[in-house]
Amino acid sequence: MTGTDKETEATREMYGFNKDETRDFGRSCLLARRMLERGVRHVQLFSGGSFGSPRINWDGHEDMRRNHGREAGRIDQPVAALIKDLRQRGMLDDTLVLWSGEFGRTPFAHGGNVRDHNEIGYSLRMAGAGDKPGSVYGGTDQWGYKAEENPLEVHDLHATILHLMGINHKELTYRFSGRDIRLTDVHGRVVEEFLS
Repeated sequence: MTGTDKETEATREMYGFNKDETRDFGRSCLLARRMLERGVRHVQLFSGGSFGSPRINWDGHEDMRRNHGREAGRIDQPVAALIKDLRQRGMLDDTLVLWSGEFGRTPFAHGGNVRDHNEIGYSLRMAGAGDKPGSVYGGTDQWGYKAEENPLEVHDLHATILHLMGINHKELTYRFSGRDIRLTDVHGRVVEEFLS
């Protein structure tokens, strides 16, 4: 009997075990919850295959609409189940769920249904660990191309994530090339608007 076999049928169904497209990522999300229950402090999940595999991932260089539609169909239910499950168990108060990709995507197509990387307009989602539920911070121009409203530097985002994890970004240093280096370098502020 595996760990997920010990769960109720209702829980397994909530995570999408009953559908081919959500079963794999649902199992990953359920195992993440079980690891968190047992005290594992950091769990990272990946959605999609690696380069070299058929493009079953979020990197829509060939057919973004198909790739993103398929991946959203694979992860939406399991991610919602994970957040609901953590909330029901009282674990969302001290668990930060963060999901993002490597870059944003341009709002225009390059040769068909393909979008390029976009480092000036980027979105991510957070839930739990003292963030402000249901809030939206920032916004792009009318085309979704460039951050215009409350743009954040990556140092600010890192400082805020570390804060939600209970770590002071100014005190987190690592020795590298004879110097103590911070993840946020000499920059970074905790974005109070994210906090509840």
